[in-house]
Amino acid sequence: MIVSVAAVPHPPLLLPELVTGAVTDTGALRAACVRAAKQLAQAAPTWIAVSSGSLTCDNTLGTFRGYGVDVIVSLTADPAGTTPDPAMPLPLLVAAWLRGEAAADHVRPELVDPAAPVAERLALGERLAASEGEVGLLVLGDGSNRHPGPAGHADERAPGYDALVSRALAEADPEALLDLDPELAAELNVTGLPAWQVLAGVARHGGRRWRAELLYSQAPYGVGYHVAVWS
Repeated sequence: MIVSVAAVPHPPLLLPELVTGAVTDTGALRAACVRAAKQLAQAAPTWIAVSSGSLTCDNTLGTFRGYGVDVIVSLTADPAGTTPDPAMPLPLLVAAWLRGEAAADHVRPELVDPAAPVAERLALGERLAASEGEVGLLVLGDGSNRHPGPAGHADERAPGYDALVSRALAEADPEALLDLDPELAAELNVTGLPAWQVLAGVARHGGRRWRAELLYSQAPYGVGYHVAVWS
């Protein structure tokens, strides 16, 4: 059974080693993500990490070498191998880093095909909600990268879309997550929608009521990032 949820983004800038010149600027986002992860670990030391992606990952060790610094992270507190996978998807690298920051035991990846229909995302959420034992759910996804910022590809619709995401996460509202427009999400390059809709499937399961705490919702560097905990 999913007993707690942490929704976080997955930018490489969460790692202090990757933003040595901007550690202070990214501190609030980093602190919110670590706080959410620690709350999740307190509720359950075993996690399922859900994110959008199509690449499989069989290794529990990964490295941020491809992003500029060889920081090795692990999806488990007791990794069996010694060679990190340089191709581990970014969301799983961040999940592994957060696991270490929160001293959780183990993270099982669950990658969602970004082209999967909503019904398939919901069904996955319902299956995850019925997991054996007490499990934490780490939901990884970014909002739009079309906010005003250094990227230079601003879209006036981006702030409104991310405001809907923020409100849905702040109110633990699965129906609002399901109402998010997938076509507009694609146009605004919102990568978190598949994972958020899996979360909606989890929240719908069994008629349970959830309490939400929104820890962060801003768009630094032109990208929407949201951090929330559901319990």
